[in-house]
Amino acid sequence: MWKYYPAAEPSLLRLLPSLKVVCSGGVGIDHLDVPFINSLGVKVANTPGVVSDSTADLAMGLLLASARKILEGYQNALDSLTPVKPQKLMGIEVTGSTLGIIGMGEIGYKIAQRSKGFDMKILYYNRTKRSAEDEQAVGASYCQSLHDLLRLSDFVVIAVNLKPDTVGLIGYRELSLMKPTAILVNISRGQVVDQDALVEALQSGTIHAAALDVTHPEPLPRDHPLLGLPNVLITPHIGINTYNTARRIVEKMVENALAAVKDLPVPNEVTLPNCQA
Repeated sequence: MWKYYPAAEPSLLRLLPSLKVVCSGGVGIDHLDVPFINSLGVKVANTPGVVSDSTADLAMGLLLASARKILEGYQNALDSLTPVKPQKLMGIEVTGSTLGIIGMGEIGYKIAQRSKGFDMKILYYNRTKRSAEDEQAVGASYCQSLHDLLRLSDFVVIAVNLKPDTVGLIGYRELSLMKPTAILVNISRGQVVDQDALVEALQSGTIHAAALDVTHPEPLPRDHPLLGLPNVLITPHIGINTYNTARRIVEKMVENALAAVKDLPVPNEVTLPNCQA
């Protein structure tokens, strides 16, 4: 299954009595009904680990592009009739700023590694605290409260998995706690952010800007207000879209599939406890 296609719908799965495994490219399994698939005697596998670098790279790209108004600058440069107005292209300094990372799993940690190169002060909020060695390696400080992280951060990057307790994690209350100069970056899933609340926060100046690789739905309807806001940068869920990552994903999928058809342990099998993690 690549980019959720073909969709693992019950109507399709019931037509495949010899099916042994559903192999999904990427880490997220929110598009799969794992208990139902398992009830058919079919395993589920994903491809963890191989997508982290490319996704972390894109997170930093979105952060930098939004902070320094790179897209606006490009559009200005293309339009020979529009005089350059440097004051309109004034950006936010990334070096030395405070980055708050929500979700310090593998992707979140790699974002922290990259941020260290910009001398950023790194805060993170996670269900579990990383080891002292991990924190020291990237200079990260643990926030026990999400609200504290939001209040203190110049940039907030969301890198959590989509689960029942992360749906709507960032809503009206959370956005109201952020600095009016802050930028929100989301590379997790669109449902993690209340988009109505985000639109209001961006329109009212509650936050400065947002950079999103994910929305809900994808793509957004062409009349969605997020698409008309000048302080929003949206990319079409391309966090894993590099040649190297695509190759590694396919290799993992093939490895998982071969193990399943040979009745061997599936290296990256998704089990029910992991689904709740």
